[in-house]
Amino acid sequence: MADHTTTARVLVASNRGPVSFGSADDGTLTVKRGGGGLVSGLSAIEDPHSVWVCAALGPADREAVRRSPHGRLDRGGFDVGGHAVRMLDIDPADFDLAYNGVANSTLWFLHHLLYATPTAPAFDAAAAEQWRAFERYNTAFAEALAAEAAEGAAVMVQDYHLTLVPALLRELRPDLRIGYFLHIPWAPADYFRMLPDELAVAVLTGVLGADHAGFHTRRWAEAFADCCEQVLGAEVDRSDRTRLTVEHQGRTTRLGVHALGADADFLRERAHRADVEERLDHLRAAVGDRRTIVRVDRTEPSKNILRGLQAYRHLLRSRPEWRERVVHIAFAYPSRQDLAEYRDYTAAVQRISREITEEFATDSWQPLILQVEDDFARSLAAYRMADVALVNPIRDGMNLVAKEVPVVSEAGCALVLSREAGAYAELAEDALGINPFDVVGTAEALHRALTMSPAERTERTKRLAAAATALSPQQWFLAQLAELSS
Repeated sequence: MADHTTTARVLVASNRGPVSFGSADDGTLTVKRGGGGLVSGLSAIEDPHSVWVCAALGPADREAVRRSPHGRLDRGGFDVGGHAVRMLDIDPADFDLAYNGVANSTLWFLHHLLYATPTAPAFDAAAAEQWRAFERYNTAFAEALAAEAAEGAAVMVQDYHLTLVPALLRELRPDLRIGYFLHIPWAPADYFRMLPDELAVAVLTGVLGADHAGFHTRRWAEAFADCCEQVLGAEVDRSDRTRLTVEHQGRTTRLGVHALGADADFLRERAHRADVEERLDHLRAAVGDRRTIVRVDRTEPSKNILRGLQAYRHLLRSRPEWRERVVHIAFAYPSRQDLAEYRDYTAAVQRISREITEEFATDSWQPLILQVEDDFARSLAAYRMADVALVNPIRDGMNLVAKEVPVVSEAGCALVLSREAGAYAELAEDALGINPFDVVGTAEALHRALTMSPAERTERTKRLAAAATALSPQQWFLAQLAELSS
C-alpha cells in the first residue's frame, strides 16, 4: 500500500487536524493552528517521522491539499507547526453524508441518548446511502494510514467519526499496532441495538480491529464490552480492575481507561495574556461586585443548556434574595449549524435567555450575559472570575470545561457537575453532583454553591484542580502509545 513514504513510526488519525486554512481575496491561503488535547499530546512524541492524517473540512483546506504532494501539507510549503500532516480531500458529498448523516446525526445521537424515539431514528434508504458514504470516508483514512505507516508502526485512531478504521486498516496492514480512542460516551447495549443489526456489527467489529481501545471512564468501557457480548457474542474478561479484554473471531482487544486531563501549564499561561485581561475588564464592568455563575459550552443538545437556564430561572423565582446579587454568564458557542436540530436548539437557548431577561432585569442589573460568538479568550476570562461553574450535560464522554475552570479560577470556584459527565468519575468528591434532568435540584445546587464559604470553595478548588490535571494530554497520549508496545 505504500506510495511515497513508509517512514512514519507513529501516526494519528482524526477527522479534524492540527491546522485549517482560510483564503484571502487574492487566493493566498492562511494557516490557522488548532489546539486541544491531541495537539498537546502529539507534542510529546520525539519521533521526527510521526504523521497526522486528517480530512479537509472546507474549500480552502481542499485547495491546500491540491497544492501539496500526496496531500502532505508539510511538503507543500505550509507552516504546520512542525507536524507532518497528510490531509485527505474526500469528495464533499461523501464527507457531508458521512460527517453529518452518520457521525453527527446517528452515532453522536446514539451514544448521547438523544433520540426522540417516537420519530427517530428511522433507517430508510437515505440512511443506507449515508452509511455507504461513511464506509468510503473511513476507507479513505485506512488507505492513507496504510500508505504512510512504516513496518510495525503504531497508529492512534481518534473518535467516533473513524469507528470503522481499525478493522479496515487491520485488513490492509496486519503488521501495524493499532489503537483507538473514543472521546464520547458509549451507549448502553439496549439503546445501541437501535442500530440495524448489520450496522451494529460493523461498528463493534470496526473498533475491535484495534489492539487497544481507550475510553475516558470505566463506565463507557463497560458499556462497549456489554455491546460486544450481546450483539457479537464476544467473550469479555472483567477480572482485571484496570482493564477489560474482548475476544472475538480469534482476536483480543484490550480496553483501557484514560481520563484526559486539562493542560494546566497552557491554560494558566494563556489565561493571563493581554486579550484575556481585556475581556476580563469588560466582564467585571458588566457584573460589578455581584456573584457569578459561569457556563461555557457549544450550543449542542447534549450539553443541556436549556435546563441549566431553567434552573437559573427557578433559582431567581424561588430564592428572590439572589436577585440583583448574581449574574449568570452563559457562553453558548455555535455548533453544527448546518443541522436543523442544532439550529432549533440554538434558537431555544436564545428564546429562554430573552425570557429570563424580560422577567428579572432592572435598570441596574442584567441577570444574564449570553454570548453566542466563539471566543476562547473570553471563556478564559469567565473561568478566572467564576464563583460557580455549571456543567450539567445530559451525557458527556469527559467534559474538559469541568476540569479547566478549577485550574484557572482565581478566588476558588464551586463546581455544579452532572453525574452523567465523564469527569464526574474523578471530580465527584469535591463537586456538587446533580441529576441533569432535575431542574429544581440543579437550582438548589446552585444556591448551595453560591452560599459555600470562601474557605470551603478554595479547598475544594485545589483538590478539583489536582484531580483535573492528574493525566496531562502528553501523559494521556503516551499512556495509550505504551499500551501498543505491551
